[in-house]
Amino acid sequence: MSQDNNIVGPAGTGGGQTLRLALPKGRMQDGILVLLADAGIRVTPTARGYRPVVSLPDCEAKILKHQNIVEMLELGSRDVGFAGADWVQELDADIVELVDTGLDPVSVVAAAPTGLFDRLDEVGRPLVVASEYETLTRAWIARRGLDAEFVRSFGATEVFPPEDADVIVDNTATGSTLRANDLEIVDTVITSSTRLYASPQAMDNENKRERIEDLRLLLTSVLDARKRVMIEVNAPEDRLNDVVSLLPCMREATVSPLYGDSGYSVKAAVLRNKLPEIVPAIKAAGGTDVVVTSISQIVP
Repeated sequence: MSQDNNIVGPAGTGGGQTLRLALPKGRMQDGILVLLADAGIRVTPTARGYRPVVSLPDCEAKILKHQNIVEMLELGSRDVGFAGADWVQELDADIVELVDTGLDPVSVVAAAPTGLFDRLDEVGRPLVVASEYETLTRAWIARRGLDAEFVRSFGATEVFPPEDADVIVDNTATGSTLRANDLEIVDTVITSSTRLYASPQAMDNENKRERIEDLRLLLTSVLDARKRVMIEVNAPEDRLNDVVSLLPCMREATVSPLYGDSGYSVKAAVLRNKLPEIVPAIKAAGGTDVVVTSISQIVP
C-alpha cells in the first residue's frame, strides 16, 4: 500500500483497511510492550520515534499520550489502542472496551492535609480542589455535597496543598507520593487500569472488527496464562479419582496411562494462586512426581 493511502484525516477517513494501532507513551508503555511480545507481536522502534513497526500484517502504529489515544479513538483516526480507564471516564468517551489488562492499577483519590476533613466547619470559605481530572472532580464534589471551587492542575498536583489548594484529586498506585507531601486519602473516586479500546467506527467495519477480535484473543490468551500454571502428577490407579478431584482445571484434567500400566499421568492448568493448597493435597492423596510449569498462552 502506498504512503498516500495511509494518510488519516481527523474524521477517521483514509487508511483503507490498514489497522491503526495507538500505543501509550510513558509509564504504561513497558507493560504493554511485554504483553504484546508475549502474544508474539513485536514492536520495533524506528528513526521516526513515535511510529514503531508492529509485526501484525497491514498494521501501522503511533505512540501517543493516553489522553490523546482516547480522543483519537473516539474521533476514529485510531482504530484500536491502549489507555487508562480513568481518562476514558474523565473524557466521557464513546469508545468500546475490549480487554482489561490489569496493568498499571491505580486509584483516583481525593487527598487533603491530615485532619482537614475532620474540621471542615472551621474553614469558613469554599474549599479549593485542584486536579487534572475536571469531570471526575466536579462529579465527586457534587456527590459529597461540598462547597468547593475547582482549579485545574497541569501535573505535580500533590504540591498544591496547603497554600494553593485544600484538596487534590489525583491518581496513585501506592499513596507514597501523597504521604511524602503530608496528605491523607479521604475518598476513592474511581479505580483504573490499562485497557484495550476500539473505536466504534472500526468495530462497524467487518474487516477491522475481525482483526481487532483476533488481537483481543491473543492478548486475553496471555493474560489468562499469567494466572495459571500447568501441573503434572503421576497417580496409581487406586488413587486416580482422588488426585483428579483436587485439580480445579479449566474443563477436565487430561489423563494418560503410564508405561507398563503402572498408573496414570494427570495434567491440568490450575490457578497459580491455588498452588500452596493443591501441591500438598496432591501429595497427601498419593500423587507423585509433581511437575509445575509456566504457560505462555491459553486459548479455550
